[in-house]
Order: sequence, then C-alpha cells, then structure tokens
Amino acid sequence: MTQSLSIAVIDYEGGNLASAARAAARAAELSGIAASVCITNAPDVVLKADRLILPGQGAFADCAHGLDAQPGLKEALLVATRKGTPFLGICVGMQLMAERGLEHGTTRGLGWIKGEIAPMQAPGLRLPQMGWNELNLTRPHPLTEGLGTAPHGYFVHSYALQATQPETLLATTDYGGAVPAIVCNGNVAGTQFHVEKSQTVGLRIMANFLAWQPQTLRAE
Repeated sequence: MTQSLSIAVIDYEGGNLASAARAAARAAELSGIAASVCITNAPDVVLKADRLILPGQGAFADCAHGLDAQPGLKEALLVATRKGTPFLGICVGMQLMAERGLEHGTTRGLGWIKGEIAPMQAPGLRLPQMGWNELNLTRPHPLTEGLGTAPHGYFVHSYALQATQPETLLATTDYGGAVPAIVCNGNVAGTQFHVEKSQTVGLRIMANFLAWQPQTLRAE
C-alpha cells in the first residue's frame, strides 16, 4: 500500500493557513497523490512531515516574531529543512527565507536566500502591488513544469526581495522592474505570490511541490 504523504502547514499565527491547506489537499487530489494535510505548531509534527508549507500575510517583522514565539517551532523547521525536507514559503513565508526584512525596523530572517526584503520601487504604479501579474520563468525547474505560456500569479505586497543571487531565481514578475516571484535554494523554495489564490497555475505549482524530489540540500 502506498504511504500517504504528510504535509504540515506551519501555524505561527501568520494568516492564510486554511487556504494553503485546502490548496495542498486539492493539488494532491488532482494529481492522484495520497496525502494528509495538517495545520500545526507542534515541533515533533514538523520534524516528521514529508512536506512543509509556511504561509504568511502582513508585515515581515510580525511574522518573524510570531514564528519565534512558538516554542521549538523555528528550531524544528531549521532541523527538518537541513535534513532535506522540501519546504515551500508563500508570500511573507517566502520573504522570511531572506537574510533580513526592513518592514517595521530591521528583522532577521531565516537566511536561506541572499538579500533583504525592502520597500518596492515602482514609480507611477500603485502600491501595494495587488492582482494578477505574469510570471517570467528564468530557468527550467521541477516546480515550474507545465505552467504553459504566460502563466500568471496573484500578488499582494508592497515589500519585495532585493539584492538576491540570480541563481536562486526561478521566476520574476514585472512591476516597475523585475521583482523576484519564485526563489529556490536546494530543497527550500518560495513564491512571492499567493499560490493558494492563483487558481490553475497555483494548483500546478503546489502539485509540482508535492511531487518534488530535490537533488540537493539548501546551502548554509
């Protein structure tokens, strides 16, 4: 009998938990993947999970402090990803992967992706960036397979990743210039847009994530 894939949606009071869990369950169903999805802040569950999802909305500092406030949760996340568990950060969950955030002061991030989360510079355009925008894929990757031509994601943000390394970028979007939209370092990846609100494209990315077998671990 095929073992069910265990998917942990990490609960640090960062918002969008139920939507992310529903998207993961739906992507598994559509892909024929046997999976169980739970929303949890229990370190032992995080350590045993086959896939980790970190949603997020709001301010970088609030989300970072929320993660720190859950006893043992951040440490479990670090241990699990270090041993190779695939990880997906969504919106602020992706931003937390950076070295630091500059929203509401300077706050340390997880440091998995080089760069910082800083105010967007988009002269003449409305901020926050809100709505559908095209994804420009920068290189082939299992997470972006099958997205078709001119895929779009649903964005809501006024801060973005800056000064990152080109090799970590899987996709950008154009909003007053190139804005990182999907990043990846070994077995950890993140999307600036909301995959759980991005309909067919979001479900395909989520399904790709559930099937993903990273060949390398994140660089320290």
